[in-house]
Amino acid sequence: MDLTALRSLDAVHEHGSVVGAAEALGYTPSAVSQQIKRLERQSGVPLLERVGRGVILSGAGRILVAEGARITADLERLETDLHAHAGGVAGQLDLIGFSTAMRGLVGPVAAALMRDHPSLRIRLAEVEPWDAVDRVAAGRADVGVVHRWGDVPIAIPDGLARQVVHRDVAEVVLPVDHPLAGRRSVTPRDLVDECWIATPEGTICRQWLDRMYAGTGRLPVIEHTSMEFDSHLALVAAGLGIALVPRLGRSALPDGTRAVRVTDPVPEREVIVVWRRSQDRSPAIRALVTALGDAGSL
Repeated sequence: MDLTALRSLDAVHEHGSVVGAAEALGYTPSAVSQQIKRLERQSGVPLLERVGRGVILSGAGRILVAEGARITADLERLETDLHAHAGGVAGQLDLIGFSTAMRGLVGPVAAALMRDHPSLRIRLAEVEPWDAVDRVAAGRADVGVVHRWGDVPIAIPDGLARQVVHRDVAEVVLPVDHPLAGRRSVTPRDLVDECWIATPEGTICRQWLDRMYAGTGRLPVIEHTSMEFDSHLALVAAGLGIALVPRLGRSALPDGTRAVRVTDPVPEREVIVVWRRSQDRSPAIRALVTALGDAGSL
């Protein structure tokens, strides 16, 4: 049976529709439908049942999804063992990660590895950490680069292996004429009345900013929101507020701004690589994780 089609069936089960599965997988709805029809021809049984405007898996479909996950893992282990026996760093890896890691860590490492190993192809895509974990766990990507701020949790399933490759620190970026810009460091208590430029509510970085204020009895005043830290820097330079910006992948500070350390607590995050345990022995994944760890420790 076609493993890609099995993953499409699993995605339909997870998202409740062919359209939702297609959006999650990056396919067209027509392609997902064709893959599932091919599975139905191969198995000889219907795999989906229509309910209202959506679909659910038939009894046979649920069995196939459950067993398909085990079969996929077994085949991945077999393929990994073959590559390990051959000893070469080759094949294709789909690597997904968050934006600052892409700029500051992943891009240079992927380019260097492909120069050193011409038979290796690494494809990159930028996604948020929670999505990266889900996609790697579901087999829709091979390697994910995620981050965890302090005690803000990120759930990593038991089926995924993980390794911390970098510890990153964020600093508060202020206009140079700000009263605190001349300080060597500041604490959240120094910043309780400031207007912040922050990532949207629900993001990991925003959660950390909220928790950073825990000892002050206040919440940060969020005046402007943007997903991109480059935009945060530009808005600080325009005098519209202050921002907490990680060092990893940070662009050069605009004229008229200054970065100041934060203490009590220090805003620190772990950069973590995740991959499926069924691919533990893959020479390509081992080379990639090692290279990310070497680069992250510099």
